[in-house]
Order: sequence, then structure tokens, then C-alpha cells
Amino acid sequence: MAAAESDREVPSALCTEFLNFSVKDTASKWLQVTDLYKEVYQHLARYVPKIYCLGPNLNPQSEDLLAQMLLQAPLEWYLCGEDPSTGLAKLEQNNQPSQLCGHVFKVGEPTYSCRECAADPTCVLCMQCFLGSVHKEHRYRMTTSGGGGFCDCGDTEAWKKGPYCQKHEPNISDSCQEDPLAYLSTDMIARCYNVFSIVLKYAVDMLTWDKEDELPPGLEPPDRSDTYYCMLFNDEVHTYEQVIYTLQKAVNCTQKEAVSFATTVDRDGRKSVRFGDFAFCEQAKSVIVRNTSRQSKPLRVQVMHSSVVAHQCFALKALHWLGHVIGYSDALRRILCQVGLERGPEGENSSLVDTLMLCDSKMWKGARNVYHQLFMSSLLMDLKYKKLFAIQFAKNYRRLQTDFMEDDHERVVSVTSLSVQLFTVPTMNYERLQSDYVKDDHDREFSVTDLSVQMFTVPSLARMLITEENLMTTIIRTFVDHLRHRDLQGRFQFERYTAQQAFKFRRVQSLIGDLKYVLISRPTEWSDQLREKFLEGLDTFLELLKCMQGMDPVVRQVGQHIEMEPEWEAAFTLQMKLTHIISMMQEWCATDERVLIEAYKKCLTALTHCHSGFTDGEQPITLSICGHSVDTIRYCVSQEKVSIHLPVSRLLAGLHVLLSKIEVAYRFPEQLPLSELSPPMLIEHPLRCLVLCAQVHAGMWRRNGFSLVNQIYYYHNVKCRVEMFDKDLIMLQAGASMMDPNHFLMIVLSRFELYHIFSSADCRKRYNRENTNKDLVQQNNTLIEEMLHLIMMVVGERFEAGIGQVEGCDEIKREIIHQLCIRPMAHSELVKALPENENKETGMERVIDCVASFKKPGVTGRGLYELRPECAKQFNLYFHHYSRADQSKAEEAQRKLKRQNGEDTALPPPVLPPFCPLFASLVNILQCDVLLGMLGAVLQWAVEPSAGHWSESMLQRVLHLIGMALLEEQQQLENSSEDSDVCFNFTLKMSCPGEAPSNTASVLALLENLQNAPHLEVHKDMIRWILKTVASIKTMRERTVSTCTVTASGSHSQEETVCDKDKAERKRKAEMARLRREKIMAQMSEMQRHFINENKELFQQSLEELDASTSSSLEHSPTSSDAALVCVGPRRSRPGEKRQVVTCILCQEEQEIRADGKAMVLAAFVQRSTVMSKNRKRPPHDPERYDPLFMHPDLSFGTHTGSCGHIMHSHCWQRYFEAVQAKEQRRQQRLRVHTSYDVGNGEFLCPLCECLSNTVIPLLPRTKGSSSCEQPSLGQWLITSGQQIKAMHSAHRKLQPISADTVEETVEEECPAPEGFRVDYIPMNPYSSTIKEMLTTFGTATYKVGLKVHPNEQDPRVPIMCWGSCAYTIQSIERLLVDEKKPLFGSLPCRQDDCLSSLARFGSACWTAACQPTVQGHFIRLLAALIPDPQVKATPCILDIDMLHLLVSVVLSYGSVHYQDSSGLSVDAVQLHLFHLITVAHMVQILLTSGPEEVTMEQESGEAEREEEEAICCLYNTLRTHVGSSLPEVGSGWHLWRCVKTGILPYLRGAALFFHHLNGVPTPPELHALCPGQWEVLCGYLSLPSNLLQLFHSQRELLEPLLQGWCTHPGVQQTLQGGGVLVSYPRESNSLIDLPDDYSALINQASSFTCPKSGGDKSRAPTLCLVCGSMLCSQSYCCQTELEGEDVGACIAHTFACGAGVGIFLRVRESQVLFLAGKTKGCFYAPPYLDDYGETDQGLRRGNPLHLCRERYRKIQKLWRQHSITEEIGHAQEANQTLVGIDWQHL
Repeated sequence: MAAAESDREVPSALCTEFLNFSVKDTASKWLQVTDLYKEVYQHLARYVPKIYCLGPNLNPQSEDLLAQMLLQAPLEWYLCGEDPSTGLAKLEQNNQPSQLCGHVFKVGEPTYSCRECAADPTCVLCMQCFLGSVHKEHRYRMTTSGGGGFCDCGDTEAWKKGPYCQKHEPNISDSCQEDPLAYLSTDMIARCYNVFSIVLKYAVDMLTWDKEDELPPGLEPPDRSDTYYCMLFNDEVHTYEQVIYTLQKAVNCTQKEAVSFATTVDRDGRKSVRFGDFAFCEQAKSVIVRNTSRQSKPLRVQVMHSSVVAHQCFALKALHWLGHVIGYSDALRRILCQVGLERGPEGENSSLVDTLMLCDSKMWKGARNVYHQLFMSSLLMDLKYKKLFAIQFAKNYRRLQTDFMEDDHERVVSVTSLSVQLFTVPTMNYERLQSDYVKDDHDREFSVTDLSVQMFTVPSLARMLITEENLMTTIIRTFVDHLRHRDLQGRFQFERYTAQQAFKFRRVQSLIGDLKYVLISRPTEWSDQLREKFLEGLDTFLELLKCMQGMDPVVRQVGQHIEMEPEWEAAFTLQMKLTHIISMMQEWCATDERVLIEAYKKCLTALTHCHSGFTDGEQPITLSICGHSVDTIRYCVSQEKVSIHLPVSRLLAGLHVLLSKIEVAYRFPEQLPLSELSPPMLIEHPLRCLVLCAQVHAGMWRRNGFSLVNQIYYYHNVKCRVEMFDKDLIMLQAGASMMDPNHFLMIVLSRFELYHIFSSADCRKRYNRENTNKDLVQQNNTLIEEMLHLIMMVVGERFEAGIGQVEGCDEIKREIIHQLCIRPMAHSELVKALPENENKETGMERVIDCVASFKKPGVTGRGLYELRPECAKQFNLYFHHYSRADQSKAEEAQRKLKRQNGEDTALPPPVLPPFCPLFASLVNILQCDVLLGMLGAVLQWAVEPSAGHWSESMLQRVLHLIGMALLEEQQQLENSSEDSDVCFNFTLKMSCPGEAPSNTASVLALLENLQNAPHLEVHKDMIRWILKTVASIKTMRERTVSTCTVTASGSHSQEETVCDKDKAERKRKAEMARLRREKIMAQMSEMQRHFINENKELFQQSLEELDASTSSSLEHSPTSSDAALVCVGPRRSRPGEKRQVVTCILCQEEQEIRADGKAMVLAAFVQRSTVMSKNRKRPPHDPERYDPLFMHPDLSFGTHTGSCGHIMHSHCWQRYFEAVQAKEQRRQQRLRVHTSYDVGNGEFLCPLCECLSNTVIPLLPRTKGSSSCEQPSLGQWLITSGQQIKAMHSAHRKLQPISADTVEETVEEECPAPEGFRVDYIPMNPYSSTIKEMLTTFGTATYKVGLKVHPNEQDPRVPIMCWGSCAYTIQSIERLLVDEKKPLFGSLPCRQDDCLSSLARFGSACWTAACQPTVQGHFIRLLAALIPDPQVKATPCILDIDMLHLLVSVVLSYGSVHYQDSSGLSVDAVQLHLFHLITVAHMVQILLTSGPEEVTMEQESGEAEREEEEAICCLYNTLRTHVGSSLPEVGSGWHLWRCVKTGILPYLRGAALFFHHLNGVPTPPELHALCPGQWEVLCGYLSLPSNLLQLFHSQRELLEPLLQGWCTHPGVQQTLQGGGVLVSYPRESNSLIDLPDDYSALINQASSFTCPKSGGDKSRAPTLCLVCGSMLCSQSYCCQTELEGEDVGACIAHTFACGAGVGIFLRVRESQVLFLAGKTKGCFYAPPYLDDYGETDQGLRRGNPLHLCRERYRKIQKLWRQHSITEEIGHAQEANQTLVGIDWQHL
């Protein structure tokens, strides 16, 4: 209470001051004083503590108001020298608005980047600028902002074209850029300068103030109170739960309060948790520190004096104010920038801006955010000051980053995050900032280091910072300094990853991000200074790479498995982060020849330096094969250390290719150290790396565990391969091109440890003598395959510009072709398979259309690209980026394609582009002796396969190599001019036999042998292709040799004959196969016919049964085929009397459905529903006291029953359900994940289709209609029923215990029961015990679910709920059929048909399971709504009753009355009278609610229609006499009749469905189609006149009094005059909300949505309800509410208010649809938004523009209307177990 009182005293103390305070006087006093600084400080010292922080509950509204009047207003007066409202307006008028947009993004706001025009991906536009720019017609990327960046519209350096939107387009008059300060008077400038310097200094002093109990000099308050705050600060280390738990202990608050504290601390960075004297606060602090210091460092808590907190609050306000004021004028912005950057008295780095930056990691989140915003709106919006700020930032960079690494906040709140604003400007105290950030414990987005993106990405700034501040070197040095762990050779060594280290490592990586910003735009012209600084930076970078060269070496485990998996992830993370940097360094080098040459030399020196340290006891040896010998070293990859990390070698390989690409190698060979290169040294390490991969494939490194497998995986993975695997291959190519090919191959053999196999003289008779061990043979086979593959890659990979003569886009084309050769792929799959550059671009869009065609998706699935057939000839089976799996899939797919096109199935190598001169000598590998020797050996082994020491894939590779050599020769011959001699002569060499002693067969001879080998069927085609090619090359050579002019027709015809023979052979085979197929088919159909003839009677029988079981809607009984079909009343058509026989899905027994037989049941699912609700605002009822007898027409919630249509015996089902329950109990507590169904709630999955169910409906036989001739008219029946009701009343009274109040009533005379009506007669229950039990089961389940109460089978409301469910289900099905434009009958799936008949028949039987007087009581009350009954009180008025519900309930409850009536009155007659009565009531309802007529053309009406119109006018006027003026006058009968006809149709269709299923009458064929004339047929089927008004006019004297009763009910007047909910008919179908076509409109809407609870905070997971359109703040503590005793998130709470427990939401930031049901069940569903490639983008990762796909949205809507959401969730959770583990209830 104390707090509240002190709060109340505040104003009075202030009031007097406030009244005596004059803003104007204060300001004019300030204008006179000499020491303004002192004066303002005194003013602040006096007033700030009186306004802020006076009690525990801060009241921002009143504080802000007072602060505005007492503190800010005088400053504004002083600034303007007049009333600020006029002064600031003048400033705004004179201001030239900036061309920079500078809109600062909120969290989650959409940002757009143009993929064609943006200088880099950090250049973004806000939505307004984007919509007004040229880029919306381009290919753009849309993402959601993390908050903090700003819009780059108007920045010419950010865009290649179209830098301005329409709004920021510069005026021509602006061209004479004058100084904005020219508009201000010198006085004004001086005043601004004074105010800004005082206010900014005050704010900086207060925000960086670290004493808790005293204030800076000049601010001490005149009177000091003893009040303190216990202030809790945020960090990114402790979890929400820890903080909440600690607070509850420390300041004993409730869970709710603790959650709100924690949320605020997380949002603002600090929050006071206690207010009082010092000791009181200190005690709380000690508890918090004690409780949180156990796991990690304790939470930061300070006890601060209230005046300090007050001044800090106002300091933030002052910064806001500065940001607001400079918005009026550019001139003010300039002055503020000047003040901020002005050097302080301490000299270097002492300006106010520097002070803020360097103290960044000591400030709390809220303060950081406010001053970063100010920086953005001032310094970064002005190009001159942006540059100055960038320089300061770069100077402090190292310190800032170090602080950040030690800090524990996110980068976003760190000043280092501004780097992107600066460094990407290719034109800043960086080191210090960064080191602060690394130490800081907040995320980067809250650190000043995050501003780097604002500066480093501006090209001009970035270049200036490199040359003047040596920024590149600074960043890399800062980076290397933070990776301190080295081994003895100085290489990085990462120990095991702990969470703390991972956290730190992530921080350190933000430095690489900054380096990327700096390099992102390549220079077009180089100054000498830029060259010098860049090369200096490159030196530092090479130092970094040298530390990585050879890190994490591995040694093969032999004997036993490795014990501890070594740490490998850190090294690869580093490699991935540096991949783009290395590529960008190479791109920079490529733009300047001098830089490239220098860089090449430096890199070579670094590599030589690395190699000098790598002598691992390698002895020299000499190898010789085929008469060639080479000196090398002995080195076994399988025994020594080997490392995958070789960045220095790889960088050199990249630079080597550039030498060739920009032709430096040919123009300045003298400047390059090419002669000094030692090729064996260059290839040594990359070769070891490739051999390591081969040995891992061969299974030699199995004992080294998963870490090695993972490393090999990443080495080839698309993310790393560009700078790893690809570059190793290039290095081998570079080395081999400078060596004798024989020497190169011998070294390769030696490293693959295969030298001994191929060097022995008799290598062709391999292993015949020795029976070597199986594993070893297998290993060697794999190694030989891998080695052959490597040779193919070295010779064949020529698609990198600089190696082969190709364009840049050829490489991407080839990648895409090979991906699509595996199978057609979606756009996103292709993007994933292609390497991205630093701008996240793959370059795919430029080329995709010339190699592939796009196929659009349907309602499911996604769009696919298919390869164009003409590109298939470029397929290379041994494409170097295929994994083993890809290769076999591609091979299969391509062979299949060739078979379909009737081509030869050989897959020959494709024709390759020629090499560049620097690499031209590589082709000689194909014709060197060593290779021919190897090829010959493998072919020899294949000829004599008995030894088994070769494999088919080895042979396949050999054939491929031979093919490559032949194509090379063919191309050289084709391209050679007449005189030049072609030096490549493979055909000659392949046809030479071996030397004298061994006389081995030539390669050609071996191939001809193999052509007929029976065990090589598969390779026949390929061998045939090779021999054909050899023949054609020979003829080409002969042609060039013989100068005579013999045409090559001979050779051609020879080729053709070979070809024709092939074709003829193939044709013959195909013909044979076809004949064989036809013969088999003929035999089969003959056998079938034979079987049917033999078993005729069997087939007859099954056909009859089939007929019987089809839906009863198709049955036509013989009697009714000629007469019109009628489903209700005494003239009702007889249903076909067929026995119903069904089969139990559990025991497969057949069973007839009989009242006295075993019960058969349908699995069913009952759920509450609001799908048809017209009023979602209605408060939920109290389940214990609610009376559901009458359903309001707004259908605000109903109970829906659905079924999957599978039938079981009741006892089989009970056994099954008990088993499910037992299983559930057996699952131990610890495995207690939610299953997809909740057994506690009676849920189970249908045993057959696994559909979610929660009860069963018993199947009952049809009730037999009694036929008697004499049926009473309406009048007679009204009299009889009145007597029956009176008799029942008196009987019921006797049953009630006599209580005091009943005695007072005058005892009425006993009412004689009408003839044949026995009140005391207790009818025999016609049903067997099992059926009775099932009746109770289903009734109780519906009651329990529908009312959300505990089951109670005695409750009188059980039958009411069942009737309600029947009516609601019928209504929802009727609406569905209308929405889907389907006919009323014949279009329902049989599961819905069965469900409806079971429901209707169950309803008519459920009274037998309930207490009979109760059900009779319900009947009496239901009837009283239509026929007044003095003994029934409080009946609702006619406008508050849904008529279909009333009809179903009255008809179904009548059974309980009819059983006591033996007078021969048939049920049918009563049904008809009830139906007619309710139909009339419904017409009255429609007329009462029909709106005023729209002015439409009066239709010409025929005779019959005129009659209808007159009748309706007559009825309407009768109603007006009763109701009075509430009904408007309507002149047109045509309008009224149209209203009635359309309004009553849904009710009539529902009634038809109901009576059809209840009485089993076949349906007229006209209602099975959507043809005209439905109205008459429908009325006939329901035995109604097609002019419904005859119902009223034929019984007018009976119905008039009833009509009067209905209309004079007080409720009618009240509702009509706007008292209640007025529903108009027909009720429109509900649909899901309309969604915008463009997804970014939704993102924008969500970004401006603030959390409703935590004052104006941006919601982190805004979620849109698709049913009602509310936006919710999901997945956050702030919006949790309590529901039935549990905390649930906003979405779950909303589902109970809006969807009766079922919800459909769109998570806007994730682009994901969320289905929820109950508290614990949910699933994600594909959103209805697709990109242009027909794919959804869940998580918005790809950023392609998304548009609404109407078909998919309709599909979601259909699921909702069909009540299938819960079922969908069930299926999803069964299919995907991870969904079960999600904590749905907190969403």
C-alpha cells in the first residue's frame, strides 16, 4: 500500500512547482547567462529526480508529459529563440530533404534487395521505396530484417542502376549543392551548438556513468532521499527459466510477475526488481548473486540510488529528443555530428562519439539501442560525417572487437554491427571495438561492432579505410590474435568444443564477416597506395593461411578403433567462413596484373616455407615402369600423417589459373618464377589428400571413426569444394602440365600404393600364383578404380576458365546439366547443389533456360526443371562432382532414356573444349606409355576373368579413358590444317603389341577379344562404340595421308553397314519380345475366363452383396420405382427391405445388423466446432449449468461427428481399446512423450486406417414404419398431442418428490389421457445388452466432448447433445456440398453416408438408454417453443431457435412419447405434422429477418408465381400487424418470395438429408445431379407443396393464433430493435480470411504489430489466425495466459476462444501454416504462398518473392470446413515423430 500512497503524493508536490514554472522565462533566462552549461545542469539536477523514479511502479505517461514540459520545452525554446511550434516548423520548411531514405528497420520488417542491381546483398530497400523503384520489375530477394539496418535508397554507391525511388528522386534545382547551414542565422547556429553539446555530453556522461551512489559534478540533487533500486541486468548466458526462478526466490513475487520482470530485462537490458532503502535492496541482490553463480558467472545486479536511475532515464529521453529534433533540418543534423565528433580535452579518441563506442560493452541493451539509432539518423545519414565516423571506427576497431568477444550480448546490440554500414562502402578504432565485442556477453546485434556493415560495405569508404587506416591488415590481425591455440609448428589447434568456446568462436567469426564486407566490391582502378596496402593485407592473410596449412593431421588407425573422436568441426567452420574470402582475394588479384604477379610470388614463397618444415623422414627412391624412371620420395599415406587442410597450396592453384586466364603467363613470362617451380613439390600435398579420400572409400580408414568420414564429406561438399577439392585437382593439373606424363603417373601410382602391382614384368598375369586375402584384393580394386578416375579428372576437367578455353557460364551450365541428368529437380534443389558466391548468387538464372525446361506444379508438389534432350550428349558419367550414389542414379537414368529413344546404350565420354596453352601438355597423359601399360593390364585381366582380381567398374573406367583419348585424337584431326602434323596418335599406340620378350597383345587386340566375351554383356555397347571410333579415325588419317581425291564413301559405307547391322539386330529382338508379350497376355485372359465360368455361382453371390452394401441412396424398391419418392409422412416410400450384412475389420467375421444381435460399431470422432459460427464473440458457457436444448441460429458452437467408416464388433473394439490403454500405461514415465492421440481422453487410432477417433457409433437397423389407413389432420393431432402432454405433465409430477413449494400450487384436476395412450406403460427395450451399452458409450462421449464436462451417463443433457450433434453434422455437410458445387445426394463418400445414417438412427434410439420421463420432458419443452404450453416457462423466442436443430430434436425425441401410444397413430404422420409446423415457423423467421428490398428489376411473373407473391404479401402483412413498426413495409411480393425461397433452401436440403438417412428412403435421381428444377423435386421428396405458402393458407385458422404467439414474444421485439444477434438467411458459408496476393504485405503488417502485453515491444513471432484474422504474439512468455489451470501460449488460448480448441494459423516470419488442436497437438502444414518456381519457402530462407496460390489456400479451407484439421494433425504426428516432441502448448 505504501507504494500507492507515495505515488499519490507526487503530483501535489510537483503541482505547485509546475504552476509556477514558465518555459518562456526559463529559456529567456538561459539566453542571458554566461555559463549555460552550469545553468542547465542545475535545472536538470533540480527537476529530473522530481519527475523520474519516485516509486516502484514507474508511470511513463505522466513522466514523459512532465519531462516534456519542464525539461525539453525550455531547451526547444532556447534553441529556436521563439515558440518551438513555429520555430521548428520554419526549419522544416526551409529544409532540403535528404536524398537518402535512412528508414531504420524494425525487427521483422520486410527488406528487399535487387539481385540484378544491388552492389552487394547488404544493399536493401524498405517496402515503400521498393514499391516506388524500378527494381520491383527485376529479380529481387525479400527477407525480414533482424532490426537495426537502414534503407539504402538514394545511395548511389549501393546500386548499379536505379538508386532512387520516385519519392527520393533528386530535383534538378538541387544540383548546386549548397551548405544547409546557410539557411540558419549565426545566432541560431551558436545556440544549437550550445544546446547539443550540453545535452549530448550530459547523456554520454550519464549512460557511461559507473558509480551507483553518486552523480557527476553539477548534478547533485539539492535534497537527497534514501531510496534505492535493485537493478537486474540482462546477459545472453542465463536462460529465462533461471532468471524467473531466481527472482521468485529473491523478491518473493509470483510466477507471473517474475515472467514480466524477465521479459522486460530481456527486452530493455535492465529492470528494477525492488525499490526501498539500501539494506532492503542489498538483501535481494545477495540472493540473486548467490542463486545464479552456481552454473556460470552470476547475473549482474546493482543497487543504484534513485537519482542516478532518474538521470539515466532522462539521458535516454534526451537522446531520443536529439534524434527527433535533427529530423526537422539537415543543418541541425550537421551541427550534432560536429559536436559528436569534436575532439575532447584528452586528445586522440576522446570525442563524445568515441566515448560512447568504447564504453559500448558496459552499457545495457536499451541504452545501446537508443544511441545506435541516434548514430544512424545522424552520422550515417551524412556522407561527410559518415567518412569521419568510419575513420574513428576503424581506429578503434581492434579494441571494440576485443570488448565484444568478452561481452555477452548479441552482435545486433553491439556497435560493431555498424561495420556493414561502413565497410561495404568501398571507401574505422576497429580493433578495439571488435575486441570489446568478443568479450561482451550480449549478441552482436546489440553491439556497436554491428555498425560495421553500415560503413565497410560502402565501396569508396572501404577503399579509403584500406589505404589510410590499413583496415584489411587490422581486421586479419585482430582475428589471428583471438585464435591463440597453436601446436609446435605454429598451426592452429582447436581443443574440444565447449559451449563457452563455441560462443566465443562464433564471436570471432564476425570479424570474417567484416573482412567480407571490405572485399565485397572489387576495385576498378588501382592506386599505388591501394596496391601496397592490399598486398600488405595479403601478407597478413597468408600468415593466417600458413597457420591452417596442415592443421588437424590424421594418422591411420591399425589394429584397434580410435578411442576419442578428434575435434574437426572448428577447423571446417573456419574453412567454410574463409571460403568466400579466399575466392574474393583471388578476384581482387585478377583485376590488376601487377597485383596478381606479386601475389603469386608471395604465395609461392609461403608454400615453399611450409614445405621446408614438412620433412617427415621421407627417403628418396627411384621408380621405373615401361622404360621410364623418376626420382621421388617414399611416402605412404596409409602410415604417415596427412591433413585435409592445405589453404596455401589451394590459393596458389587459384592464382595459377588466373595467370592463364588473364594471359599474364604468356605476356610477362620473365616476371614469373615459373622456372623455379618444382612440380613434384606442388602436387605432393594435394595428391596425398586425394589418395586419403580414395583410401577412405576403399575402407582402409574404418577404424578412424566418424570424424574422418565427416571431413571427407565436407571436402567434397558444395559449401567447401570450390576452395578444397576443386583446387587440389587444379594443382595436380598445374603440376602435371609441367612434368613428363610418365613421371607424373608413376608418382601417382606410388602414392596410391599400387606401384608394385603395375611395375612387375608380368603384371598382366596378376595374382595368379598367390591366393591373397579377399579384403586386400577388394581394397586394391577400389584404389585402382579411384586412381583411374583421378586420371580422367586431371585430363578431362577443363571447364574452369583459364584451364580450358571456355566462358564463365559454361561451368555452371555443365553443373546444372549433370544435376538434371540424375533426375528432374526443383529450383531450390538445384540452388543447393550449386556453389554460391559471396553474394549468395549461383549464377543459375542466367543459363538455366538454355539447358532446361520448367514444369509447373499442381495443388501439391513443386515445379521441376527437366533437362532439354539436346543437352544429354554432354553427359559425362565420371563427372567430378558426382558422389558414388549420384553417379549410379545418373547412369541408370541416362541408360533408361537411351533405351526409350531406341539408341545405343553406351555412355561415351562427351566432346571436351581444348586446353589453354599453359595446360595444353596434359593431353599427353592419355598417350603415354605408363597409361597404356595400365590399360593393357586391366583389359588382360578382364579377358581371363577366372582370377577375379578385377572389377567391372575398373573395366568401365578403362573403356572411358580409351574413349577420351580417341575423341581427343579425332578432334585434333578435325581441327588441324592440311600441313600441320597431328602429334597425338593414340590409335597407333593402342594397336602396337608389347616389346619382344613378353609380346603382350595390343590394347586394340584385347578389345576385339573382349567384344565377344560372354561375361561382359553390359559393356558390349561401349566396346562396339570404341571400335567404330577407331575405324573412323583410321579412315580420317588415311584421307589426310593419301593426297588422291578418293572420297571417304568407302569408309562411310563400312561404318554404315556396321551401324545397319546393329539396327537390324535390335529391331529383330524388339519384335520377338513384342510377340512373346502378346502370347502371354492372351494365355492369361483365357485362364481368367475359364475360372469365371467354373465358379459362376460364387461370382453371382458376390455381385449381389456388392449391390446390397453400396450406399442406400442407390436403392430403388420395386414399389416406388413408378411413384414419386417421398421420404417423410404417411405416403412415405418403403425402403428396400434388404438385410444389412457387414464385416468386422478386426476379426473379419460377417454379421447382420439386428436389434437383438451383437452390436456393430463405427469408429467416430466427435469434436466441438465453430466452423459455421456467425458470432465468435459469444462468451463460453458454464458447462455445468448450460442448457443446450435450443440451438441459437448463430451456431456459435456445435458438436460435429465424423467417421472413417470402418466397422467393428463392439467387443472386438473394447478389446482393442483396452490393449491401447494397457500399452499406454506400460510406456515408462521417462518416455512420456505425447503420442498423436490422448488415451486419457478416450482417443485411439482406427485399427485399419489410423484415423484419429474418440468414440464409436453403434449401427442400428432401420425402424419399421407402421402403416395405418386413418391419419389425423393437423387440427386433430394438435388436440391429441395437447392431451398427451397434459397427461405426461401430471405423470411426471407424481414421480417428483413432494417439496414445500409444489404443495402451494393448486392441484389441477387429473387430466384424462387420450384413448390408447398409457402413461404408465414401460415399453420393452428392443435392443440387446451390447447395443444398449454402445448407445450409452456414444451418448456419453458426445456429451463429454460437446460440453467439456466429465462423463455422466445419467445427465439429462446426454440425448440433447446427441441430437444437436446429428443436426450440426447434417448442416455442415449440406454447406460443404453447396460450397463445392456438388449435388445433394450421391456425391458424398460412403464414410460420410454411413456416419449420417448411424447418427440419425442412433438419435431415434438414444431415448431407450436414457430415463424416459426426462426425454419426454425434452419433447414437451421443444414442442412448447412452437405450440404454447402454460406449464412450460421461459421458452425462447422464435428468432433464437435454429429450426433444423429443432426439427431433428423434436422428431428424434418423439419416439419416447410414441411408445406409450397404442392408438394406431403412425410415427410418419406425426413426423409430417412436426415438419410442416417447423417449416412454417422457419418461413416466419426468414420474413422477420429479411432485410429491406434492394431496388431490382421487377420480374414479369407467370400465373403460379403471382399466386405465390400475393400469398406471401398476405402472410407478411399479418406479421406486421403482430410485430408492429419494427418490420419495414415491403411492396414487392417477388422480393419476399425470393428471400423465402433462398433462405429456406439450406433448411429443406438439411431436412431431406435427415429424413433420407433416418427412414432409408431412396433418393430421386434428379437430386443426384445439379440440374434445374431441383426445388420442385426437393419439395416433392419432402411431401411439401412447391408453393410453401399453401402450408399456411390451408390451415390458416389453426396457425393464426400460433403465429400471434410467436410474434408477440417479448424476445422478438427486443431482437428486431437491435437487442440480440440477428441472423439473416440463408447463412453465408464461413471462409478463411482473405490473404494478400503478395506475401511481403503480410510481413509488413506483422512488423508493425506490437505485443499487446509488453508495452509497444515488437512481437518476435507474430502469428495470424486464418479463421478470424487476429494477429497474435506467439511463442513468448509475455502473452502466456492461464487456461484450465495451465499456462498456454497466445495461439492455444486463442483456439479455445475462436475455434473451440482447433486453430489454423499462419506464422508470418516463418511462412508456415500451423494447425493446432487441444493443448498438446499440432503440426506444420505447407503454406499457400509459392515463389515463381512453384515452391514454398518455409522459414523464408531463400527470399524469392512469394505469391498466394489460391488452389492451395482452398485446400486448407476445405480441410477446415470438413472438420479434418484434427485428423490431419494425427496423420502428420504419426508420420513424423519429431512433431510429437514439440511443446505445442506454449505456441
